[in-house]
Order: sequence, then C-alpha cells, then structure tokens
Amino acid sequence: MAGVGGRHVLASLTALLALGCAAAACSDASSASSVQRQSVVALGDSVPRGTHCACRPYPPLTADDLTAASGKTVTATNDSVAGYTTADVVRQLRSNVKAIGDVRRADVVEIEIGANDVSYTGGCGTRVACYAPHVPVVRKNLAAIVARVHTLTAGHKALVVLLDYWSVWLGGRYAAAKGQAYVAAAEEMTDRVNSVIKSTAAKSGSSYVDLRAAFKGPNYSYDETHYLSSDGDHPNAAGHRRIASAAGAVIKKALRL
Repeated sequence: MAGVGGRHVLASLTALLALGCAAAACSDASSASSVQRQSVVALGDSVPRGTHCACRPYPPLTADDLTAASGKTVTATNDSVAGYTTADVVRQLRSNVKAIGDVRRADVVEIEIGANDVSYTGGCGTRVACYAPHVPVVRKNLAAIVARVHTLTAGHKALVVLLDYWSVWLGGRYAAAKGQAYVAAAEEMTDRVNSVIKSTAAKSGSSYVDLRAAFKGPNYSYDETHYLSSDGDHPNAAGHRRIASAAGAVIKKALRL
C-alpha cells in the first residue's frame, strides 16, 4: 500500500534530510530552513495530544525515532485537539491557517481520529445499533481528511499514516469494571471504527498502524491496562512510547530508513 507512493516519499524525505549542511559553507538561515521542512505533523484527538499524561506524547517521540534512524533532525508539530471528531479535523484542514501551513510543509502526517464520533453515552448505553449510524460518517470524513492532506502536500510527496485504537471506549480493567455488556460493545465499536481506518488506509495508499495489536497483542487478547492512564481512556507514558514504537516501525519500513 505504501509501494510506489512510499518510494516517492522516501526520495523526497531523503532529499530533505540530505539538505543538512555538509560543511560550514551553509548559512545558519539555510540550515534552519532545512530543519523546518523535515517534519512530522500530528492531527487528531486527545490521544496524539497527550491528554491525561504528563509526558512526551507519541508525535514528538515518533520524530525522535526518525531522527535516530536517519541521523538528521526531524521535528514534530502537534495540531491534534482533545475532543475533536472527524468533522472537526475536516473543518480544521479547511479553515485553520496554522494547521494548513503545518501540513503543507509536512513530510509525514500522523492521523488518529474517530473515537469521539462514537463516544459512549448514557442514552445509547451498550446498544451498538445506537452508535452504528455514526460509523459511515467516520468513513466519509476520514476519506476527506486524507484527500485534503494530499491536496495540501501536492507540491511534494508526504507519507500519510493512519493510526487506529486499542479501544474507542475505556480499556483494560477499566472496561471490565463496567461489566461484560460494556466490554462486548466496546470491542464491537472498536472493530467497526478500526475497520474504517484500515480500509481508508488501503484505499488511499496510506500507511496503517494497528494500535490494538500494539497494546493487546496479535490476537487482541492481552490486558492493556499497564498502557493506560488512571482515567482508563488515554495512554500513559508507557502507552505513548508503545504507540511511537509501533508508528515508527511502520514509517521506517515505508520510507526504507
């Protein structure tokens, strides 16, 4: 899926990384400009934002990983916003001047969004059918987000990376404490949202990061509590490191770093 597009992005990013001054002949201004163009930009909700974690969230950790792999400085810009839905990101990429500019200059764009579209509510409870109408909206908006990113980066090749969720509701023992009906509904809704994210990645030639596997193992059977903050919903520091590791592996493979 990252095939031809990945090779073009590799050439683009490699060229950008090679722009670092080979000798003292480069001016400070030129060097600073080069560093600016070597960037990871994050879009999405409270997970990439780092909510409920007094820690370095995964977007800058991903940039750290790429810096170590490439030997050149890669920076991160975090334009994610806690509480955002897919519709919010669509609007952000149409009207937020800063986010638009950041994406235009990006070499890698990490996107994690969709959980808030199907947030648990007391009105719906554990009735999956009550949340189901929101899933096609996630599909439509996520496709629009990816298309908009491609439009904004049309002047150069940028790698788009879609990350899914270990759970769109509470996870681990926090979900278990809500009862089996809650656990089953959370798993079903996570399946539905993650399927949209994965299929959108496939259709758009984007890279895909399976965070459910990263947190819960290949069969989704491990307890991910140790990766969660005390609210049971957001990653803790270990969780952000785990996400960065999974995302970094996918990105480095796509770019052949």
